[in-house]
Amino acid sequence: MGRADARRAQRRGARRAAKSGGIRRLFTWRKMLGTFFGFCLLVMGAFVALYLYVDIPKANAMAERQSNVYQYSDGTVLTRTGNGVNRQIVDLAEIPKEVQHTFVAAENKTFYKDKGVDLKGTARGILNTLSGKGKQGGSTITQQYVKNYYLTQDPTVSRKLKELVISLKVDQKKDKNFILAGYINTAYYGRGASGIQAAAQAYYGVDAKDLDVSQGAYLAALLQAPSQYDWAVATPTGRKLVKDRWGYTLDNMVEMHWLDQSERDTLKFPVPDKPKAAPGMEGQTGYLVEAANKELDKQGITGDMRQAGGWTFTLNIDRKRQKQLEQSVERQLESKLDRKGNKVDATVQAGATSVDPKTGEVVALYGGVDYVKHYFSNATRRDYQPASTFKPLVLASALENESKTQDGDLIGVNTRYDGTSKRPVVGSDTPFSPENEDNQSYGNVTVQTAMNKSINSVFAQMVVDVGPPEVKKTALALGVPDQNFPERPAISLGTMNASTWDMAGAYATLDNHGKKVTPFIVKSAKNRDRTVGPVKGIGGQVISRKSADTVTSVLQGVVDSGSGQAAKTSAYEAAGKTGTSENNKAALFAGYTPELTTVVALFGESPKDGGGQVSLTGTANSGRANGGGFPAQIWADYTLGALGGGSGAQFDLQDVERGEVTVPTRPSTTPSQTTSPDPSTSQSPDVPSQSPSETPSDSASQSPIEPPTQSPESPSESPILPGEGADSGGPGNNNSDNNPLKQ
Repeated sequence: MGRADARRAQRRGARRAAKSGGIRRLFTWRKMLGTFFGFCLLVMGAFVALYLYVDIPKANAMAERQSNVYQYSDGTVLTRTGNGVNRQIVDLAEIPKEVQHTFVAAENKTFYKDKGVDLKGTARGILNTLSGKGKQGGSTITQQYVKNYYLTQDPTVSRKLKELVISLKVDQKKDKNFILAGYINTAYYGRGASGIQAAAQAYYGVDAKDLDVSQGAYLAALLQAPSQYDWAVATPTGRKLVKDRWGYTLDNMVEMHWLDQSERDTLKFPVPDKPKAAPGMEGQTGYLVEAANKELDKQGITGDMRQAGGWTFTLNIDRKRQKQLEQSVERQLESKLDRKGNKVDATVQAGATSVDPKTGEVVALYGGVDYVKHYFSNATRRDYQPASTFKPLVLASALENESKTQDGDLIGVNTRYDGTSKRPVVGSDTPFSPENEDNQSYGNVTVQTAMNKSINSVFAQMVVDVGPPEVKKTALALGVPDQNFPERPAISLGTMNASTWDMAGAYATLDNHGKKVTPFIVKSAKNRDRTVGPVKGIGGQVISRKSADTVTSVLQGVVDSGSGQAAKTSAYEAAGKTGTSENNKAALFAGYTPELTTVVALFGESPKDGGGQVSLTGTANSGRANGGGFPAQIWADYTLGALGGGSGAQFDLQDVERGEVTVPTRPSTTPSQTTSPDPSTSQSPDVPSQSPSETPSDSASQSPIEPPTQSPESPSESPILPGEGADSGGPGNNNSDNNPLKQ
């Protein structure tokens, strides 16, 4: 090598040495260590800044959303409504301790000791997120609670960092029980169930408080993969995995001394129930919920409050009696109708309300064919009239006021009245002369007979004897609403508006010996912050026991030998009254036993013209529908089933008012086509006038029917006031829907 080459080689070596030395000087251990600590300080500073910057936020939109649960009196779920979320938040104290431990054993054995975070698991989660592997497990219960309650499920680094910071803060500020309760109440378990209460119902049909440790372990195992681990739809692999995780959870409980090994050895895998479709508003459910909501509004639990969710509304509805009522309507009415082929049948609407007269609880309700098809509840509607079911209230007022007839006789069971058809009332400034069914005259009859045969002329005169204002006062006290309720003689025919619910309350008050019964459907309303008790179903004495029991005695006669014989059976004692409105637009049976009061009604509702009222005549090709027909048959079928096949309970009637028994000595001065009764033939209280035209049309040999009101006399014989005119097409009638002549 020449000298020149040596110099070049020397220069290259020098340059290499200089470069190598520069690198060594740049990456000395001291500098590298300093850089590392500097980076750590930077990360710590950034974390401190993040810790100071990120505060515990408000709950996310989904975390606090809950459904409302409506349930039968026995706790069976009727339906869930609101917010599209199936969740009920329950306090941790309501969940068995061993069930609480299953979640800790499955998810985070160090939960009660850790600081709320798993740094290793969080770091792994961040790396997996950065590498595109998606969200991964490894979080503590606290972190999962924070993610569910405060954040979102988005697999981002920023969300993971926030989760870490918030978890540390939550662990410092909240105790472990608070965090555990939040976790199991917000977690998603599959089957549309969020929270342990909904999950317990969805998988085992029980409340969370009734879960056992084996069931709890399954629900805890579900949280790892709800869809994959749902036993009903899981693949063989999924079933094996969830069964292994169930066993893993229980083994961890043994390790943590939360479960004895001996008990663990006896536990068997709790196969969950098959999934059921969430109940909706179809059938009678919507009517029940609607009635409950109306009552809740009156109690101060408004629609906005219900919309917030989290309520459990327990109704008084007896699940078995409700089913019985639905079946009775189906058997006694719907199965006989041809709704598609018969125009009349297509208009028929049934409604019913059944009340416990000792408490006021509405135990069953029928609102119509189906809430999603007919939204207007036939049980609570007030656009029809109660017709002759009002007559017992007229008698109740007469008894309560110790009223007397025009002849000065005290009104009671045996008091006699002139039952001549078209007889003008005496003693009223408002002329009124109602016609009996088929213009039938009965002569001088007792009040008992008049009630049995629903004689219009008798009760029109009785209203006058008592005084329309007094009759109205009594009716309002019993529970009839003040709706289209004029103080005129025509109210004897039930010309006001009242629902089956209203009339059930009035009849239940009679059943309860005159103590006011207010029907109510909500047994209790609860959420985490508030519990609302039921309305007061039983009030004070609104009429005397003597008056109420006397009416009951009379109404027993209606069932035994009057227009309500379709409700008669030896299986129970019953009292009741039929009612059929003018033009046959409504037919009712209101009746009661010592244990149950029920009002059943049929309404003729046009499917056109905005649902106007139409006649029921021709229903099921049976001629005139009447209170003693389909309504009484439904009532009897339901009552028999609701009482478990019958009851030995008897009416405890005291001090029944028999009244005066004076026989009029002069014939009726009322113009009539029948012969005036001969006093000598009127000694028996149940014998009508002997004229052939006076044979009762509802005799025992015929099907009991409720007399409809016919046209009253012509204006020249008896002036007719507006609203008290004849039947459609008759004199003085401009609006048949407002015609008070209804039976």
